[in-house]
Amino acid sequence: MSETPLWLQGRSAVIEAADPSEFRHGTPDYHLSHVVMPGQRTTEHAPGSLEAIVESIVQVFEMEVSHKKDPATWVSMVSEHFRTNINGGGWASAQDIADQGSYNVLIGDSPFYQPESFDGQHDVFHGAFPNGFYWEVLQVLSPPPVVAFKWRHWGSFDGEYHGHQPNGKTIEMFGMSVAKVNEDLKLLEVEHYYDPNAFLGSLTGGCPVAH
Repeated sequence: MSETPLWLQGRSAVIEAADPSEFRHGTPDYHLSHVVMPGQRTTEHAPGSLEAIVESIVQVFEMEVSHKKDPATWVSMVSEHFRTNINGGGWASAQDIADQGSYNVLIGDSPFYQPESFDGQHDVFHGAFPNGFYWEVLQVLSPPPVVAFKWRHWGSFDGEYHGHQPNGKTIEMFGMSVAKVNEDLKLLEVEHYYDPNAFLGSLTGGCPVAH
């Protein structure tokens, strides 16, 4: 039996296999995902199921785009061919994500959010969700090579967001994504469909962010 490729072994395995110099600010810590997330998720996927595999691939992808500096080291995708967009908008490459930051790319144009620096974008949301901002697959609608899936993103609003005070409520965001993968299940293209303004508006009381 052939060995499972690294990018299908899960986020912890990819982190452990990486050279520490690949990370922007040292080895990332996902202990809250192991301690807090299991009690808050709404789905349980059998090991080896398509849902579990898709969730794991996206977790690796999120870790790499958030913490690894060079797209050439991202094992979750074919980085030289990868592209992504939001709600049918313009395409962004792997290098665009590395340069601009995933939150800036994935939120796009919104009256509730102004683009930040790469580190600033993470500080904003880590500050608003100090106890973790989690993601789970709800349902996989189609198998590879074009994988459509529904997802949930959530966290407890326990920290300040651009001057707006926290209320301790669980903020949820739901969406759907369509991913094209190659024969090795590496990402080639991902289209996301969701309403970022509904999510951001819940952090601001419906008022546009004021800097």
